[in-house]
Amino acid sequence: MRIIKLPMAAGIAGMMVMASSAQAQTSPKQEETGKDIAFSLAKGNCLACHGMPTQPDAESPGLSGPPLIAMSARYPDKARLRAKIWDATASSPHTSMPPYGKHKVLTEQEIDKVTDFIHRL
Repeated sequence: MRIIKLPMAAGIAGMMVMASSAQAQTSPKQEETGKDIAFSLAKGNCLACHGMPTQPDAESPGLSGPPLIAMSARYPDKARLRAKIWDATASSPHTSMPPYGKHKVLTEQEIDKVTDFIHRL
């Protein structure tokens, strides 16, 4: 058994950390999808209020909002759906749905992704 002196071991450990850090920085981050955002507790959190019957991985859906089904039939004009996500209070002043765009909870790009995802449900 070979004994490595502490300074050498610390140097080797430091190099390993630097190598793994560099590797993590160079590997491309997977782009967040509309579904990721909608299911995220920190962002869209659509499942807190809405059921999504066509999504088997939609765990613990809420019941206070309407189920998100047949969305392209309910919103043939996708811009109306996007406007609802942006600020539902504009068309329904007493809604409990947060104005995700107006309050800058989601970025423009995130709202576009969520709109595309929900419109396909």
